Order: sequence, then C-alpha cells, then structure tokens
Amino acid sequence: MLPPAPNYGFSTLSHDPHLANPLPRAVVRDNNYLLLDGEWRFAVDYQDVGLNDDWALGHAYDGIANWPGSVEEHMAAAKDQTHPAVWQDQVVAWYEREFHLPERDAADKHSLFQLTFGACGYETRVWLNGHLLRTIEGEDVHYGEYTSFSFELRPGLLQPVNRLTVRIADTMDAETPRGKQESHVYKRGGIWYQTQTGAVRSVWLEMVERNRLRSRVGVESVIEDRLVRFNLSTRIQDPGPYTLRLQVFGNADEAPGPLATADFPLRLAAGQREQRVVMEVPGARLWQPGAPNLYRLVAQLIDQEGYAAQIETDFGLRKIESRGSRVYLNNAPVYLDGILYQPGTATYEEIRRHFYAMQELGCNLVRVHIAGIDPRLYALADELGLLLWVEVPSPHSSTTRSRQNHRAELLRMLALMQSHPSVVIWSLYNEDWGCQDIATNPETRAYIVEMYHYMQINHPQFLVVDNDGWHHISDHGRLQSDLLTAHLYTPDLGRWQELLDRLVRGELDGTAAFPLVVGDPFFYRCQKPLIVSEWGGFGFSDYGGPADAEARTNSIRAFKHELRQRSIAGDVYTQATNIEDERNGLINFHTGELEVPAGVLASQVEVPADPHGE
Repeated sequence: MLPPAPNYGFSTLSHDPHLANPLPRAVVRDNNYLLLDGEWRFAVDYQDVGLNDDWALGHAYDGIANWPGSVEEHMAAAKDQTHPAVWQDQVVAWYEREFHLPERDAADKHSLFQLTFGACGYETRVWLNGHLLRTIEGEDVHYGEYTSFSFELRPGLLQPVNRLTVRIADTMDAETPRGKQESHVYKRGGIWYQTQTGAVRSVWLEMVERNRLRSRVGVESVIEDRLVRFNLSTRIQDPGPYTLRLQVFGNADEAPGPLATADFPLRLAAGQREQRVVMEVPGARLWQPGAPNLYRLVAQLIDQEGYAAQIETDFGLRKIESRGSRVYLNNAPVYLDGILYQPGTATYEEIRRHFYAMQELGCNLVRVHIAGIDPRLYALADELGLLLWVEVPSPHSSTTRSRQNHRAELLRMLALMQSHPSVVIWSLYNEDWGCQDIATNPETRAYIVEMYHYMQINHPQFLVVDNDGWHHISDHGRLQSDLLTAHLYTPDLGRWQELLDRLVRGELDGTAAFPLVVGDPFFYRCQKPLIVSEWGGFGFSDYGGPADAEARTNSIRAFKHELRQRSIAGDVYTQATNIEDERNGLINFHTGELEVPAGVLASQVEVPADPHGE
C-alpha cells in the first residue's frame, strides 16, 4: 500500500515566458497547481468487472504504478518483467491515489478547482470520492489519448482528503485512431510498434476562475497588414457583461510595455463559446526559420467588478501558401528540408534533444509522424524556428465509425494547436492507413474532401494534405490537397534519378507504390508543389541500403543533390532516430548525438526558378 498522502501545498506557475512551463500545455495561467504525478495504486481488471463491482467506491489494489507511464509498462512492472506486457484484445486498468485539498482563501468567490489530464486513454473514466466526474465538454467517458481534458470540481464533492480513481480501457480496435501502434489489422513488427497507451501524460489540480478564458488560443495572421486574428474560448458560470482585453508584448529589452492593446465588450451566456477578434500589431516582425520572432499575448476576461481572469501564450506572425509549384513562407519561396520524426516512447527531455539535433542536421522542417507529442515541444519548435508537419494518428480500418473517430481526434488536436507558428502542414491520412478503400469507395473520398474543405475554411493558416504518399483525391480535376506528395524508396542512385524525372514530368502511375491520384482525371501541370515526403531509409533492416555512417552520409548527399536539381518543393528524409525494428535513424535516440555529419540534410543550392515565373 502507499504511504499516507503528504500535505502538499500548491506550486505557483510562473508567467515569465523565459522560464520553463512545467505542465504539458502551451497556454499558461498565472495560477497555482498541484501535480499529481508519482505513485498511484494500480490493478489490471482482467475480467472487466470493476464497473459492475463498484471499484470506484473501494477496492484492494495489489500494485503500484508511476504516473505518467503506459499501461503496458505498469503491467510489466506488476509482474516483475523487463519488457512491456503484451495484450491481444483489450486491457482495462484502474489507478487510485489520495490527495490533500490545498488551502484556499475562504473569501475567494471567483475561483474553483479544476482537474486536468494532459493525455490519457483511449477510454477514460474518472471518479472523485466515488462520484463519477463529467468533463467540461459534458462527457461521462472521455475518448482519445493524444490531447488534454479537464473536469471542474464541485465544492460539494471535495473533502480535506480526496480519493481520485481512474479507469482506463483500450483495445486493438482498428477503428480507433492508433498511429503506428499495433491493432487487429496491423500487428507489431517492421513499421508497426508496441502499443503504448494509458496514463501517458501528467495530471494536475489547479485553481481556475469561474468565469475565464480556456487554455486554447487560435492565431491567424494577415502579414501584409500586420493583423492578427485571435480565436478564444470563454467558459462562463455567471452570465453577464464582460470585457475581453488583449495585450501584445514583444522583447522586454526593446519595449517593456505592450506593443498593442485592445478591449472588446462581450455579453456572455453561461457555458462555453468561441469568439474571434482582430488586432493590429504595428511594426511586428515575421516568424520564420532563422528569425523565429515571437510575441506574447496576455488575454484577460474582466467581469463587472473589475476582476480579471488571465491566460498567456506566445505566438508569431507568419503566412504559408501553396502557390504554383512552390511553397511560399511569408510571400517568399522556401524549400522544405525535412526529416520524418517518430517520438515513440521518448521522454520530454529526449524529444527536446531530438529537436535540437534535427535542426543541427540542417532541417527547417520536422514531419511528426502520426503521433501526439507533449505540447511543450510545439512551443520549442516555435522558439527554434523549426517548421512542423503534423498528422492525425490514423485508425487502421476504413468504416463510418473510424471516420467519426478520426474527425473527433482531428478536432481535439486542432483546439490545442492553433497558436503555434511552427505548425504549417497537416496530413489527414498517410499511405491509405485508415482509408484503405480510398481508390474504390466514394464515401471515403467524400469524407476526406469534406475535411479538407473544413480545414481550408476554418484553419487557413495551415496547408493540408489529404492522404500523404499516394492516392491523393481529384474532384472534377482539382486536387483536394495543397501538396502533391510521393513516398519514393530505392537505394540505387540511378533508379532514384529515374523516379524523380518521372515525378516532375507528372507521371502519376508507376512512380510511387500506388497511383499518386485517384477519383476524377487529374493532369499535373506544375499547379501544385511536389514534395517527396518520404525517402531514404538507408540502414533499414533488410532494405539493402548502406548501413555504415560514411556510406549513408554519401548516399544522402548524392540523393539530396538530385532532389535540388529538379522542380521539387521539398523533401522529408526517413528518419530521425531508430525506433523498434526500424534501424534507419541519424540521431541517437537517448543522447540526441548525431551519427552523421552536421548539416547533411541542409540544402546546398538556391531554390530553382518557378517554371511559371511566380
């Protein structure tokens, strides 16, 4: 059994943008929090009887687990195994711990306690002192395992010492978003990985205002006019008139006061709503690789009595476009020197080292491959000036339900990732995973086209790829993707030259593993940027490419040279680190040290002229 819960006090979240944010989120509050990571009581519910037997009201747990961590690690530790336990169909695990309620000012009428899970799932139920909690979104059961979710704690449920109980369930269901974790369809081995699910990110208790701005901010820029559109979410318990006050700060050494301030009067009903407002930031410098200029947004929701609830986040002004055969960043053509990155089970500190190493390789773009990562890493990319290409963790089968789950996961991710100037490209799908019938099923194509248009209208600050690698969708001769991408793998330089020549000539069949475009006839005439979004793989087991570092380096340089001699807008080398059976990394997974020379993925020539003179 665990020792008695200590009498924790609240820690204070600093609002100094130069200090590390200890919680896995990018938008911060100037408030207090209690981190609930550490030892929890733990039990695997092998027969799934815990709900019927009311384990939330009391249960004798026989194990201890460290939160955060995966269910698989916790199952292995409970059996004293050295490797994660494997489950074939489903797993149900229960966690429980106590915490002392921190002291609060008895006269404080503005605040309430909020419980937040940085990420947990795929299916999560939470009880406080035996009472089932409902998320702010109204869910008795939260579905998803890549984004945060929160509970407002009613005063009547809280006690001096509180018992928190969590039930986590997951299956090998191919209809749920899984990324590269194994399922009933794709089993572990090769490019499919050990399932890692459950209590994967921190959980914390904090004080928040009854009437506040939620920790999510959307940012769109009109760089020509130095205008910024902010999308904010209000959470209101007490309806009435409020003032939304926004202040934008730059470098404190240059201008200690705000660069811009604006007030927006709002009459708000109870509940949650989104509000868009626009501000001008005169003289603002643009964000881009090599000059990652960031500004600080301080947003306050002020009630009739003058009480202000505040959130803060960094943001940057930038514009990304697919124009003719080139990608334009801030109205200038940019070549995307990319690398594929799969974080796997890496810790936050390991991922930080990977980001610095990928930049040292000469990359200006990191393609985060169908995985969710700690939100602090998106903020790190903002600071480093690294462009990010992110993807929805895909389901593994194509059904009506898998598409519903895919859409829900996309919307959850978008809600928390709209403020980052580093995030420039989204993939809806990759290599037909979760949309295997894309070439034959009009319903599958219709859903992807619908989501592509949704992104264009609601999130114009991103480029969107419908299905990366091949089988892009043409509707009435229009490509339903901002980029025409291809995955090309060969260790032979001559074959590589042939594939690239065929690609730029617009030969859509026989270049990649499958036709590049499906649906209505599509004729490539340089109207979309071409991206070789996967290539290399040198050193991959049984692949045939060069295995030692020197030979691999020479091949990378030779292949990269051929890319830059053609009308191609960018490329993504595969991949950053070794992970499980994939042995094609350039960076040591644990230390972040390079295993090839620095700068090997950097472009060596200028961007070729656009064939249409744009």
